[in-house]
Amino acid sequence: MELLAFLLFISIFLLILYGYPVAFTLGGISVLYALCFLDPVAYTALPPRIMGVMSNYVLLAVPLFIFMGIMLERSGLAESLLETMAMLFGGMKGGLAISVVIVGALLAASTGIVGATVVTMGLISLPTMLKRGYKAELATGTIAASGTLGQIIPPSVVLVLLGSVMNVSVGQLFAAALLPGLLLVVAYVIYIVILAKLRPESAPGMPHEEILAFRREHFWSKVLKAFLLPMTLIIAVLGSIFAGIASPTEAAAVGALGATILTVVQGKFSWDVLKTVSRETTHLTSMVFIILLGATVFSFVFREMNGDVYLVNLIRSSNLSPMAFLALVMAVVFIAGFFIDFIEIVFIIVPVVTPIFIDLNIDLLWIGVLLGLNLQTSFLSPPFGFSLFYLKGVAPPGITTGHLYRGIVPFVLIQLLFLLIVILFPGVIHVFLR
Repeated sequence: MELLAFLLFISIFLLILYGYPVAFTLGGISVLYALCFLDPVAYTALPPRIMGVMSNYVLLAVPLFIFMGIMLERSGLAESLLETMAMLFGGMKGGLAISVVIVGALLAASTGIVGATVVTMGLISLPTMLKRGYKAELATGTIAASGTLGQIIPPSVVLVLLGSVMNVSVGQLFAAALLPGLLLVVAYVIYIVILAKLRPESAPGMPHEEILAFRREHFWSKVLKAFLLPMTLIIAVLGSIFAGIASPTEAAAVGALGATILTVVQGKFSWDVLKTVSRETTHLTSMVFIILLGATVFSFVFREMNGDVYLVNLIRSSNLSPMAFLALVMAVVFIAGFFIDFIEIVFIIVPVVTPIFIDLNIDLLWIGVLLGLNLQTSFLSPPFGFSLFYLKGVAPPGITTGHLYRGIVPFVLIQLLFLLIVILFPGVIHVFLR
């Protein structure tokens, strides 16, 4: 029976790699295995399990955060932020790239939606960076990597899903991930500063006259307006969670309303915008939840076949230390990110390994942050890195896939180095935990 559980896991993984729809492969193959190999009495426990997942109050934060991110993308705040930051840092070598990283971090803390952030920054920043003489690899790599910061800087849909699957507090997971996410931003900036020093021709500064012209007219009011609105939303969402005033789901509702109000303030709100945002939110939410339903069926059948028990016993008998098992899981997740989406990894691999982490007495909050950092690389790793697809879709004709692949290599290495640092210094996750 245990070997059948592993055959189920492998067959699902291979079919997904072959191109079959994830949700229906997860649920359909699991049901077929259950019909062939399980006692029919076991089926009676499946409907309550599915309804328990679908009525999970925490998961309501997913559509609300998605709505918030898409609505903010329509508000035009990203454009004003990028323009202002470019003028603040544009005079120094690598200043435009640094401004993209900082805006990516602010948008991550405001939206958590990778696609919206990468597309927006690609449309606005990439032509400007190329026009200013930036090397194509640095420009594309910076934009793609900065757009993925929404996966680790809260509020993050990935962290919400990880919290639900691992059965840990999403609010605490947000607090644990905040400092690592901010330190990753610092690591990106340090890399750009060093590169600009070593190769100034690859990241030139903006003309002094252009910066002076921008600063001559209502400079501080432009800066205040660009930063005040998104910072207000960030404080309202994250501040309410960390202060214990609101749960992540309630804070997500505040964020969705706040993003709508900001769009109204910016003069970008209309009935058509509301319909478009609602339609895209429904589409993305449906995709996440139909995969979640399939994953619930898979998890149920896998455990009914004692797959989790067999895994725990296998790890015990192999005498793997907790750190060795952690390294194995991190390697598997990283390699899987080359081929499958982060949602699939969360719903297929994480439920299988979580019982083992519990048995090894490893802090699940720490594991959640490590998985979030690791899953972030799946957006950048070719051939299926979604950030690369998003950016290629809006890039000028001269930008090739080769530029994108070469550009993200340093940032993936930075993420892996930073992942190692968080493994070696787990105390970094406890700074904002109450």
